[in-house]
Amino acid sequence: MDEDMLEDQRRLVELIEAEGWDVTDLEISAYDSPWADEDDPEATVTITARKPYESDEDDGADDENPFRLQ
Repeated sequence: MDEDMLEDQRRLVELIEAEGWDVTDLEISAYDSPWADEDDPEATVTITARKPYESDEDDGADDENPFRLQ
């Protein structure tokens, strides 16, 4: 795998974490494009991240919500 691809992946993770996200899974796939005539490899980066948000409601209890388990 190309070192430039790994450096780009690290930069993407840094950007996401700088926005307050917690990266929970990371995958990079390097391949030769079947659609391009060039010999340069391509990469796909898949990042899974989570970020908790505080609720604007008083205590989160919404008895009117049909999707909430009671």
